[in-house]
Amino acid sequence: MNYQNTLEFAIKQDEQDPLRSFRDEFLIPKHNGKDAIYLCGNSLGLQPRSAKNYIQDQLNAWETNAVEGWFQGNDPWLSYHKKLIGPLSEILGASPAEVTVMNSLTVNLHLLMVSFYKPANKRFKILMEAGAFPSDQYAVESQVRFHGFDPKDAVIEVSPREGETTLRTTDIIKQIEDNAGELALVLFSGINYYTGQFFDLEAIAAAAHKAGAYAGFDLAHAAGNVPVKLHAWGADFACWCSYKYMNSGPGGISGVFVHEKHFTDTTLNRFAGWWGYRHDKRFLMAPGFQPENGAGGWNVSTSPIMLMALHKASLDIFEKAGGLQPLRAKSELLTGYLEYLIGEVNRTSGEDVYKIITPTDPAARGCQLSVVCKRNAKAIFNYLADNGVIGDWREPDVIRLSPVPLYNTFSDVYKATEQLTKALTAVN
Repeated sequence: MNYQNTLEFAIKQDEQDPLRSFRDEFLIPKHNGKDAIYLCGNSLGLQPRSAKNYIQDQLNAWETNAVEGWFQGNDPWLSYHKKLIGPLSEILGASPAEVTVMNSLTVNLHLLMVSFYKPANKRFKILMEAGAFPSDQYAVESQVRFHGFDPKDAVIEVSPREGETTLRTTDIIKQIEDNAGELALVLFSGINYYTGQFFDLEAIAAAAHKAGAYAGFDLAHAAGNVPVKLHAWGADFACWCSYKYMNSGPGGISGVFVHEKHFTDTTLNRFAGWWGYRHDKRFLMAPGFQPENGAGGWNVSTSPIMLMALHKASLDIFEKAGGLQPLRAKSELLTGYLEYLIGEVNRTSGEDVYKIITPTDPAARGCQLSVVCKRNAKAIFNYLADNGVIGDWREPDVIRLSPVPLYNTFSDVYKATEQLTKALTAVN
């Protein structure tokens, strides 16, 4: 698209946007009585207008049916999770049997590493990107310590080359190849939370398997944001949260993927619970764990219905929008427009104050642009917030801005960069 640095251009794009009506499906926070410019879906997605009704429906079911709500009513709770599996399997590129909904993200990462981190002899190391989100780092550290290893010896972190901020796929593959005889697991983020880089997960999974290791992914910043094909890419497992691009509320329910090739592998350890027992015999209450076939066999605890109702409210909107493909098309245009306008701010100001460290290739990023402010960074961030632009701050000098296709507009993007321009003179 030939972008233009005018509000008229932005308004015209909004008028032509086939997804424009979906903004009305969400509650936009206010600033001085007007809609704020909310560019923080990478951290917490906005509340669907329907969320209250979805929760109220379940409160009504609880009121009316009490414990019989598990078996009676319009949405019996015992099978409620199955309503989420179809749309999630489309978003994650998996078969429905390979996906389940449970717990929170880091809990699921731990449960999956119980199964897929199997250190033995010389093969005991985990390879991950340097600068992964701290929860992943802590989970990995504690897992290797649990098995009796020192993280300094057992964890390999792949860093960008000197002077670069993102990773080259060739460097990731080479590290996997160089450590092939010692790797038990390759664990990568789908998108790095700090830089916004979308990794080549297919290539990483293939390299891990060639090296004799499992491949697992944390899709916290990828699920509902970028196209993912977990089954086709051969990932062994993945997990994600639902409160970012899938708009399912703070601390929203997480989900997991387990590739079908592992369904009958009895050598995999797992921490079992009653909810993962085969459903046709669950109420016999028999001793001896027999897992449900598929990813559901990794379930542990009772479904949190209220969290699942919030998740369903958002997933229903994804389905109404036609799934991820049209959203991704708009996302590339929105983020491309933000990139263009930031370049215009630098050009007209005569200085490159705002440096984007997220890859320029749309295939290597999602909604998010991570912007380094070369001077007065925190003051500029505060100025944006004071003027109704809600982004997100990362030390020491990065502002993350993420135009989300379900509810953000080209006008949002234009007005946000207007404030970036004004901040250069307003902040000393």
